[in-house]
Amino acid sequence: MGSSDSIGAWQIVNTLVPYGLLWWLAVLGLREGAWWVVPVLALMVLFLARCFSLMHDCSHYSLFRNRDTNRWVGFLLGIVAGIPQLPWSRGHAYHHRHNGNWEKYTGPSALVSTERYERLSPSGKTLYRWLRHPLMLFPGGFFYLVIKPRVELVAGMGGFLPHAWQQLRQSPRPSWSQIVASHKSRWWHSPEEGRDLLLNNLAVVASWLLLCSWLGAKTFWLIYTPVMACGAAIFICIFFVQHNFPGSYAHDSSDWTAMDGAMEGTSDLELPAVLNWFSADIGCHAIHHLCEAIPNYRLQDCQRRNSHLLSGVKRLRLRDIPSCFDYILWDQRAGQLTTIAAQRGS
Repeated sequence: MGSSDSIGAWQIVNTLVPYGLLWWLAVLGLREGAWWVVPVLALMVLFLARCFSLMHDCSHYSLFRNRDTNRWVGFLLGIVAGIPQLPWSRGHAYHHRHNGNWEKYTGPSALVSTERYERLSPSGKTLYRWLRHPLMLFPGGFFYLVIKPRVELVAGMGGFLPHAWQQLRQSPRPSWSQIVASHKSRWWHSPEEGRDLLLNNLAVVASWLLLCSWLGAKTFWLIYTPVMACGAAIFICIFFVQHNFPGSYAHDSSDWTAMDGAMEGTSDLELPAVLNWFSADIGCHAIHHLCEAIPNYRLQDCQRRNSHLLSGVKRLRLRDIPSCFDYILWDQRAGQLTTIAAQRGS
């Protein structure tokens, strides 16, 4: 669990600096109509995925030794990735606490039990399958990073502003901190999360306006849209297959255990070395769930040293990824995920 400030700082530099340079190249290539803009955009997608993976480390307070450093660097990476880091980290921490308990945590695609699926109407079943098709990763990813955080802020402010007005009318001199602390919102779970959501949105939207003014709106969105959609699709895909696979542990609260959730409800994804670098070794996922405080640059060593204890963990390769998207139901009686085809045949 030994975090290193020098390694963490170098990872931030070797991610954000190339990402910025690739933005410059993409703008140049787009304006000149050069063919090489396509591989530049592909590299940008990979660097964005790495930004998200490093933000993930900051959310576990493992990238740097100091908690505040992780917090501020995570906030910066959240601006790059378009997502408020603190609210995201709260939801991700919930996933770690309940992994494999599908009664409490339904995963990135909100899976339902086989019994609930059977109660859906024919059109409801079709919609359920359609929304969980792998191709939905791209529009879903764009919504997840670009649209959802803005909608959440607008919806949250729709409840906060009337509350603030009522407090101002009832009390002659209420403090701002009292107004914020007394408001309970479904869109954030603490005043700190609400502030993070607000500041992230202000920074992200300001960066959009600035870059549109500087580069031109058409140029900016032609680059930003595919990079954000594809980048989000990559890390949502990785997250999905690391918890949705043949035989994946899926229990309810009555007989769920954290250890079984980590060992049987998590897969290790074997990637080529270059993809391991871009994903910050998140493919070493079981050891990460066993100890989330291990920084990404220690995961491979920890996995190797404990390989004799991890022999039962499901190991996936790139060719196994497509089949994982069939596992979109959880069978409460069998205690594992299952496919719609298997459910029809049962």
